[in-house]
Amino acid sequence: MTKPRVKETNQGIQGELLVETYDRFQRGMRDKGWIETKAIIQAGIDHGHALELGQGPGYVGLEWLKLTHDTHLTGLDISPDMAALAGRNAKEYRLTERANYVLRTGERFPFEDASFDAAFTTGSLHEWENPRNTFAELWRVLKPGGMLFISDLRRDMSPFIKGFLWLGASPQEIRAGLVTSINAAYCVAELEELTRGTPLQGSRITGDPFGLTLIATKPGTPT
Repeated sequence: MTKPRVKETNQGIQGELLVETYDRFQRGMRDKGWIETKAIIQAGIDHGHALELGQGPGYVGLEWLKLTHDTHLTGLDISPDMAALAGRNAKEYRLTERANYVLRTGERFPFEDASFDAAFTTGSLHEWENPRNTFAELWRVLKPGGMLFISDLRRDMSPFIKGFLWLGASPQEIRAGLVTSINAAYCVAELEELTRGTPLQGSRITGDPFGLTLIATKPGTPT
């Protein structure tokens, strides 16, 4: 039986030491090929101007920029420390002309309707205070024909997979946060219920041993 969900912080990752530790963790995930950039591209998000929600240190989006052509990225994060870190990492990638990072300060995103060709977010769904509102905002800022990709951990992963992730998490200081993130994550059926009555109802929602993924395309002709 799956344990009830335990909410995690909705303030993002903040504080110099915690941000530095998370950056080391994400770099390691990138170097192992365990971030989801290629899955985003395989889903069809490979052109235009994309929004990355909750970009953290920025590696998923920066790798996306590196693997695509004539693309641009805007990151939106609730943590000012993470926004600053992502900006520094963009300089390391030499992609500052194609990437910019914006601080999220409220429920409504600071963008006009139909601003982006695509949107993606990885590993942040379990932190959203109001998922239905966030779904609506992501849909609002997408252009007609734009694609949305959401992925996260799943709470009902097997004990073997959970142990594998825990043992592989480096630096070790990140392990406690990994456990709380798993405990705050959703199951596939819960995500399907969350989307009910929202623009994302009927989206393609799938699960694998590690996590879950939602992919949707906004109706209309791309501009």
